[in-house]
Amino acid sequence: MTYQPLVELTRGGIVESLHTGALALADAHGRLVASYGDPYLVAFLRSSAKPFQALPTVETGAAEAFALTPRELALTCASHKGMDMHVAVAAGLQARIGATERDLLCGAHDPGDAATAVKLACAGQKPTPNRHNCSGKHSGMLVLCRHHDWPLADYVNPRHPAQQLILRTFAELCGLEQKEVVVGTDGCSAPNFAVPLVSAAAAYARLADPTRLPHRRANALRSLFFAMTAYPEMVSGPGGFDTELMRRRPGLLVAKGGAEGYQAVGIAPNALHPGSPALGLALKVADGSSRAVHLTTLEVLRQLGALEDADFAALAEFGYGPLLSLRNQRNLVTGEARPVFALDYSGGRPAASE
Repeated sequence: MTYQPLVELTRGGIVESLHTGALALADAHGRLVASYGDPYLVAFLRSSAKPFQALPTVETGAAEAFALTPRELALTCASHKGMDMHVAVAAGLQARIGATERDLLCGAHDPGDAATAVKLACAGQKPTPNRHNCSGKHSGMLVLCRHHDWPLADYVNPRHPAQQLILRTFAELCGLEQKEVVVGTDGCSAPNFAVPLVSAAAAYARLADPTRLPHRRANALRSLFFAMTAYPEMVSGPGGFDTELMRRRPGLLVAKGGAEGYQAVGIAPNALHPGSPALGLALKVADGSSRAVHLTTLEVLRQLGALEDADFAALAEFGYGPLLSLRNQRNLVTGEARPVFALDYSGGRPAASE
């Protein structure tokens, strides 16, 4: 079956709700090393694609030409909360290339940070494009365009040279032909990509360990990995799942979620134990539930041994705890949320089906 049970929720001793999904774990060779459900399920990465959409900006020398800092690079990979610190970094990046947020084609929405949204509302201010959670990604695309003297206008058009380069680079990193990548339109109007879960997982393993790739690409991926893990607050924001997860394992885990139940994680070499290989995880929850995404991701990392008890206590806000208890408004326990899958991880060796 394409989807299998991942997380179930109980009440009164019976299962009340069930989230299904699929996941793939791959190494930097592109080999499937563990899976649950269909690892060849084709799904849109949504914002989990952002590190690879930012890759050409670094690989072509555009980031170096405009002296982008690691903090700015982290924002180009972000789904940020629209906080003042995110807006300041985006605006500074744009100013350096002679652009403004008026050049962004992502639109605008309320900040993901509740306090920031209240502050704007109290001031009678409407959110502008730099508050959009994809403003960093779009700013990075503008940097790429400026470096190559490509037009800024309509830079999200799939036929624009920037998007053609991004698509080609993404396909290569996934080990696919360009024609094998399904292209759709993301919520921010930029092209987005759907590939098999195992291909996306392999790309994240290569983000965590690019040593087998050509020198220029490997260095570009290292720059992005360092930026995201050194400045996790830029990737989401305080309290965001990706940010808090990366804070628990600095320099060892890189995480990027996407809409509609997608999550990807890159695990650095030696992160599980001395000599352990780099791994990439890509998962898709069928109903798009972020609750199930967080629980599933943490359970995979628990089964791999990538997190310890103290990490789960620190990440309890995402619903993962000793009993995974569900509570009502009076703090009474009403049931539990529990992962219901087990991975057959071979320690880095290819899965039996490969």
